[in-house]
Amino acid sequence: MKENVHPNYKEVKVACACGETFVTSSTREKIHVDICSKCHPFYTGKQKIMDAEGRVEKFKKKYAAKK
Repeated sequence: MKENVHPNYKEVKVACACGETFVTSSTREKIHVDICSKCHPFYTGKQKIMDAEGRVEKFKKKYAAKK
């Protein structure tokens, strides 16, 4: 293998806008993110399905009859 080709990975602290921090490996010095698993709506259970023109109800009605 060639020498000095691969980047050096080191442990870095990832900081979220909500205040959560955790450690991971990266080639960067610091990582700042806007959303993490502690504040993302999908993981917190606060996700809302946006219904545009009744598509969700139409889907539920169409496939509810097949049960």
